[in-house]
Amino acid sequence: MYVSHLTLHAFRSYTDLEVPLAPGVTSFVGRNGQGKTNIVEAVDYLSRLASHRVAADAPLVKQGSEQAVVRASVVKDGRTALLEVEINPGRSNRARINRSPLPRARDLVGLVRTVLFSPEDLALVKGDPAERRRFLDDLLVLRTPRLAGVRADYDKVLKQRNALLKSALAPRGRGSSRGQSGGDDYFDTTLAVWDEQLVRLGTELVLERARVVEELTPRLAEAYAEVAKDAGRNEAAIRYQPSIPLADADAPTDEPVEPTRDSVAAMFHVELQRRRGEEKQRGITLVGPHRDELALAVGTLPVKGYASHGESWSFALALRLASYELLRSDGDDPILILDDVFAELDTDRRDRLAELVAPAEQVLVTAAVDADVPEALAGARFRVADGKVTREP
Repeated sequence: MYVSHLTLHAFRSYTDLEVPLAPGVTSFVGRNGQGKTNIVEAVDYLSRLASHRVAADAPLVKQGSEQAVVRASVVKDGRTALLEVEINPGRSNRARINRSPLPRARDLVGLVRTVLFSPEDLALVKGDPAERRRFLDDLLVLRTPRLAGVRADYDKVLKQRNALLKSALAPRGRGSSRGQSGGDDYFDTTLAVWDEQLVRLGTELVLERARVVEELTPRLAEAYAEVAKDAGRNEAAIRYQPSIPLADADAPTDEPVEPTRDSVAAMFHVELQRRRGEEKQRGITLVGPHRDELALAVGTLPVKGYASHGESWSFALALRLASYELLRSDGDDPILILDDVFAELDTDRRDRLAELVAPAEQVLVTAAVDADVPEALAGARFRVADGKVTREP
């Protein structure tokens, strides 16, 4: 899979831009602030309908414009499809395939698969659990696009449930004379409705996360050994830590029990009941996938707080490489995007990473200066300056 042509309209700094692309390595070189990252960000946005730089869509639209358009010709197995997304901040985005509208913009997710490396990847290791949850969920959605709907529905249910819990914190005035018990009955009945939806959607996310972590683990260990100097194949490890027990602590331990939808849902309900009083006191949902963690370790020590800067970078790179290998195992080579990442790495890690990604079907690189692009990634090169993107001979 590769992008053969990219068109941008009112996206970031570009009023209109046409960029012809090809398989292999393509580098965009230019000083910071010239717009090179905007180009690869657009390709990644088509993959996930999200930016790796900002949480909202508004910054993606050029100042003074109401909407932005990203359009790409994508080649897969010799066939070309035209994918397009219209970004409308404050309104619903629109998507098209071969000029035909899709029912929902999120139906575009996963048709292009990208794996992006950037300086922000250190947050996967050093940042909050939300960064690692986002990493897991992005990978889930690329592999199984329908999970984008599950995740969106879960977030909506969570928002409604939190609003209900917060409403219980509000002091009751004299006017609420329909009765304390009547108010409590309404609250409990409504909460039970949201509980069922939270459990149904959350259980699916928990099971899918557990499955993808299991598949990612051996690939991570191998990738870390490739990137980190003198590292062994068993040094890097990840462990999924859901806020819901995946097994009953009182069950016999001599037989491994594979978690099922029913067993996880049952434990979800138990945990919600156990923490019901605390949730009412705090006015927030304390159980569910939004509270999960992905534990990272090198050897016997957690990466966060113990790993050196170089080890942290190696682990972050290994997570991305493992993601690439996992997506590739599904049958398609994802597009690899390396956004200003080489300037952050020492010579050994730079060369190792370049050698590992060079065989990919398409690699897009951004760099501030030519020297930041390793020799192993020599290929087509564009100069980005003053809002212009020029192909070098």
